[in-house]
Amino acid sequence: MQNMGLLIQRQREYFQKGQTKDLSFRIQQLKVLKKAIFMYEEEIMKALKKDVNKSFFESYETEIGMVLQEINYAIKNIKNWSKPKKVKTPIVHFPAQSHIYQEPYGVVLILSPWNYPFQLAMVPLIGAIAAGNCVMMKPSELSPYTSKIIAKIVKTMYNPAYVAVVEGGIQESQFLLKQKWDYIFFTGSTRVGRLVMEAAAKHLTPVTLELGGKSPCIVDKEACIDVAAKRIVWGKLLNAGQTCVAPDYILVHHTVKKPLVESMRKYIQQFYGTQVNDQFPRIINQHHFERLVALMKEGTIVGGGYHCKNTLQIAPTLMDEVSFEDPLMQEEIFGPLLPVIEYKKWSEVVQHIESRPKPLAFYFFSENKKKQKRVLQQFSFGGGCINDTILHLATPYMPFGGIGESGMGRYHGKTSFETFSHEKSVINRGTWLDIPFRYPPYNYKLGILRKVLR
Repeated sequence: MQNMGLLIQRQREYFQKGQTKDLSFRIQQLKVLKKAIFMYEEEIMKALKKDVNKSFFESYETEIGMVLQEINYAIKNIKNWSKPKKVKTPIVHFPAQSHIYQEPYGVVLILSPWNYPFQLAMVPLIGAIAAGNCVMMKPSELSPYTSKIIAKIVKTMYNPAYVAVVEGGIQESQFLLKQKWDYIFFTGSTRVGRLVMEAAAKHLTPVTLELGGKSPCIVDKEACIDVAAKRIVWGKLLNAGQTCVAPDYILVHHTVKKPLVESMRKYIQQFYGTQVNDQFPRIINQHHFERLVALMKEGTIVGGGYHCKNTLQIAPTLMDEVSFEDPLMQEEIFGPLLPVIEYKKWSEVVQHIESRPKPLAFYFFSENKKKQKRVLQQFSFGGGCINDTILHLATPYMPFGGIGESGMGRYHGKTSFETFSHEKSVINRGTWLDIPFRYPPYNYKLGILRKVLR
């Protein structure tokens, strides 16, 4: 722990030298990271295979490829993001000019999770580097192989006084959270997010919390059922459902429930087979495996249900006859179990969703444009898709983040840069004219002031 304390101090000293604020330096460090990913690509994919049994295709699709996309976007746009922004100046401040300057927070802490252990560590890192910060990273101990390759990349490519990785478990995380940081970026569960925010509050440290929750998927009677089934199955079963924005449950109009379930069965069979194979990701550990197996006892299994304790794999499982009072519906599932609940009236959907915390993601399938507009106006959620799943996360052109209990703050693309930057507002006022109106004595000035500022 003493070494970690010294490392944090070294980062503070390094930041104070000002080198990280230099634009050419930041661009070069992003290029260094891109080069490292190409160098270690195979090792990264092998680590992901060992940690969560991801196929090389899924590893590149959901982890490496997304990181490279974010790096390229940052390198291309960082000059424009970093320029001071000239804004209007009130006439009463004449003669003056007003600008907003972007400056880094300083030394920041990134706490990343195990489910997408490479992507969810690297994308925040890109924003932190682009903004000019020094960075301490703490990957999850539940994905040790990916944690090791992240540490290897950072140690090989960067001065630890600039970017460093701390490996370890709860004890190391607790120590880091007791330290004073200029910013904390956390991705993980809502429960741990509360602890992170509590620790940050002691130092009044700003935070971004990327959390989760039960993200609904609504299938309207006017949806294209076969396409909806295919896209729901794909989005739900990425990483065996261990995705913060995975469709957590389906609310389907009772008239199309049967064809939807039949189509989902068809695509599960087509994509994954009747059981599981060596291409299907495993549940991260025995505790979560047993938790999910226990949840399978609720309702009726209408597809799948196979599970193997030796490999910690659970086959894609559709569940019917589930109520909102069942344990399955009390917490985020975070696994390949998908409850299908029917509704008859739209008021039922509204009641179910608005009586619960605001979700991180929201998915609506319908060809009816008026209903699409109604959904967007009626419900509050972090982000989502109309007639698809997951894709709103996989773009650098839009911010991603939660609301309420599903998180606070945002990132991806330009918003990653903004998250790790402080906007410093500055008025530069000329000295060639100094109107005495604002200075005492005020005497009869109040009436004039009212007219000017009204």
